[in-house]
Amino acid sequence: MPTTALLASCELPTSYGDFTLHVFGDPEGGEDVIALVHGEPNPHQPPLVRLHSACFTGDILTSLRCDCGPQLVAAVRLMAQVQHGILLYLPRHEGRGIGLVNKIKAYALQEQGLDTVAANVHLGLPVDARDYRAAAEALRRLGVSELRLATNNPSKVAALVDAGLTVERVPHGGFVSPHNSEYLRVKDVLMGHLDSSGGGRAG
Repeated sequence: MPTTALLASCELPTSYGDFTLHVFGDPEGGEDVIALVHGEPNPHQPPLVRLHSACFTGDILTSLRCDCGPQLVAAVRLMAQVQHGILLYLPRHEGRGIGLVNKIKAYALQEQGLDTVAANVHLGLPVDARDYRAAAEALRRLGVSELRLATNNPSKVAALVDAGLTVERVPHGGFVSPHNSEYLRVKDVLMGHLDSSGGGRAG
């Protein structure tokens, strides 16, 4: 795995609050992690952290096929409200790690009746190719060894624990609509997420 170094930092005022923005990655290979940090460390409470996988269609084009856009907005708002919040945006995680082109190919297969898992398998691709080691290293470089992770995805918790971090899971409030209810059901039933569809929460 390439080295995860701090490449650049700046102050970033937003409509939700004031943040510090850090870009981590391999100096030769580009950006792996973008960290949006609010507030200062609290010795009595670990920071609230959210790992957000990049989603061009959801985050930027406001697609209703997934819950990514609303998750991102809610996460930024949430981080701005706590004493110490860290949103890690993961550019290389588009399409659960298969990239934008393959994600759009999978979308086309979903329009023919396949679910998100079956579409990836049909294309000969992993169901979930995301790697969280760079995210864990970015957290360590931010001085974080213990955190509260806003997610309903057990794989994210397990990945950070495997990387040596102490993690408490915090459910992340949800975004079910008629357009994404099947997508969220598949997260629960086939990918082991926790109540993405039944309680309206997503990971």
